[in-house]
Amino acid sequence: MKQKKIPLRMCLGCKEMKPKKELIRVVKNNEGEINIDLVGKKPGRGAYICRNVECLEKAIKAKRLEKAFETAIDIDIYNNLKNQLEGNDG
Repeated sequence: MKQKKIPLRMCLGCKEMKPKKELIRVVKNNEGEINIDLVGKKPGRGAYICRNVECLEKAIKAKRLEKAFETAIDIDIYNNLKNQLEGNDG
């Protein structure tokens, strides 16, 4: 039987390719709103971060979300991500 292909995505923090399910998706929709997409199903441009605070810190420091979405990111988004990670050591 053919094995199902696992979709890989690059973490904006460590720049490693990892299975999509292991990452948190941040999405920018058509209205330009940035949201955390925990189900991975929201429409829009997605960017991914590992489920650890170090990767998030790296992504924030290098402004990788801003670059990925070509827009400024609200501090609330970062705080929400941090809360997700600290409350969910996946």
